Parts: sequence; C-alpha cells; structure tokens
Amino acid sequence: MLTSIEVCAEAGCQALGLEKAGFAHTALVKIDKHCCATLRHNRPAWNVLEEDMRVFKERSAELKGTDQFAGSLPCPPFSIAGKQLGEKDERDLFNDAIDIIDQAQPRAVMPENVRGFLGAVFHDYHEKLKTQPDKLGYRTD
Repeated sequence: MLTSIEVCAEAGCQALGLEKAGFAHTALVKIDKHCCATLRHNRPAWNVLEEDMRVFKERSAELKGTDQFAGSLPCPPFSIAGKQLGEKDERDLFNDAIDIIDQAQPRAVMPENVRGFLGAVFHDYHEKLKTQPDKLGYRTD
C-alpha cells in the first residue's frame, strides 16, 4: 500500500481522495482543532496530528520514505480576494513544506494552492519556489 503525509489537511477532502486512490495516511497534520475532530470522527484509524506544520517539520525525518507528500497550503497570502502579501505573509508555508519534503524525502510531491499563486505579482517567488524541489531531485512543471 502507498503511504502519504498530508499537511494542512483541513477536514479531509484531499485525504479521502487519496484514500480512494489507495494511499494510507502516515500523518495528517492540521493546527485547527475542529478540523482534527472532523478527521478523527470520520476516520478514527488515521494518524491525525493537531499541530502547526512548522512544529511537525522538526520531526518529519522520522517519516522518511513515505510515498507522497500532499498539502493544501494556506491560500490567503496568494488569493486575489486577499491582500496578496505572498512570501511576506506569515501564513505562507511553502518554505516549511519544502523543509518537510527535504527531510521526509517522499517519492512524489503534490502541494495545492489557489490560482492567484500563478499571478504576475508572485512570478519571481513562484519561479524561486519551483527551483527548490528540483534541487531535492524532483521534476516540477
């Protein structure tokens, strides 16, 4: 069976899809207690970690060899409905996700964000971030 680490797991929509695709969840990380309660209620066997992913990354090397890293990283820093502070927004967790990927070394990586992330205002940051997985041995598109 394939395994997955998911950060910013929300209430489990992506996790359910991954489960249907044959993934077992090594860890589902979410800071919000209500989301974690929903995850635990619907899937008591899942390893739900109620913590900030910036804390989780300190021990993510323990999960080295997991098949996939997934995450719905916070969208407000990049949303056209927000202030579009991008990397200057304290909620931007892309670099933390890269740190987790570096430590856990999953076989595949699947981060998710809003369309606004591809906007011209974030072009330089987007291009810089695209090089990070490449440096870790992943091909990005």
